[in-house]
Amino acid sequence: MTEGTIPLVDLKRQHAEVADAVRAGIERVLANTSFVLGPDVAEFETAYAAFSKVRHCIGVANGTDALEIAVRALGIGPGDEVIVPTNSFIASALGVVRAGATPVLVDSDPDTHLIDIASMERAVTDRTRAVMPVHLYGQCAPVEEIDAALAGRDIAVLEDAAQAQGASRNGRSAGTLGAIAGTSFYPGKNLGAYGDAGAVVTESDELATRVRALRNYGGEVKYLHAETGFNSRLDTIQAVVLKAKLERLAGWNEARRKAAALYDELLAGVDGVRLSRTLPGNEHVHHLYVIRVADRDGVLARLQEAGIGAGIHYPVPIHLQGAFASLGHAEGAFPAAEAAAREVLSLPIFPGITVDEQERVVAALRTALA
Repeated sequence: MTEGTIPLVDLKRQHAEVADAVRAGIERVLANTSFVLGPDVAEFETAYAAFSKVRHCIGVANGTDALEIAVRALGIGPGDEVIVPTNSFIASALGVVRAGATPVLVDSDPDTHLIDIASMERAVTDRTRAVMPVHLYGQCAPVEEIDAALAGRDIAVLEDAAQAQGASRNGRSAGTLGAIAGTSFYPGKNLGAYGDAGAVVTESDELATRVRALRNYGGEVKYLHAETGFNSRLDTIQAVVLKAKLERLAGWNEARRKAAALYDELLAGVDGVRLSRTLPGNEHVHHLYVIRVADRDGVLARLQEAGIGAGIHYPVPIHLQGAFASLGHAEGAFPAAEAAAREVLSLPIFPGITVDEQERVVAALRTALA
């Protein structure tokens, strides 16, 4: 990163705020040698559950494991289908595949980029066991509309809440809108570790018990394994980092909201820019600030030349990834998601971004669009 460059996300500024707490926590872990599922993991799980207003948080190794374990905890496997929006990171579908089930991909809403309810309804079959709404870019999917569409059917809602730590819908926290949820604490998330980490959250005591067993070789008691599980436990050092950051997350999310509001103001009426829509009832945490522009790749290149660390989320929908060619979807299958993939552009947003930096981003964007 050259001097004067504005990064897409600045983890150095964030680390500076928690450096002392993290250092002290790591020294404590080393002194106590509590390296695996020690008290720091339990303390973080309790704190994150309270923050999310949910009964149970179970830390796991990463967000993809969180989704797979959540699928398995629901008893979903070979022969079953899980509906997943194609406009998402590939991990959303991989969690389903790794559990042995089949992802059934659906389109996205062109204004919010969230799961399209009509597309979802058309995808339901007798084999559908769950729908996985992705709370994309930091706002919750309209889960109440999903519930209404699925009324009377034995189909679970499994939230992918990897981008929505602290988000809520109609006063209910992300992770509490369905039966179970997986989240990721990848470093760039609103709540990010210093490596891979994730968690499963749920209100259900039964599902929480199953998840705790699955993450720990299939059993909570040493040398007793009731089923085939995994070694997917939240690392203690990562728990230390996450707990230090969690104490600041509400403030950081508020800073993101203020930054997003300023972008909205600065970009209002700018020719060639289409803003994303926030659903009424959503408390957005702006993991990403995503706009749409024509000639996206050209605009991106010009922004990067100007020292603006813009990015793309996501340039290739899941249905056009080689990993999922076996599902048989050709280009044109999901037109809204494909159009978004050609046009979406993520602008720098992070706690600590300054007004001057945002004004520079928008000035460079205006130039790039000219």
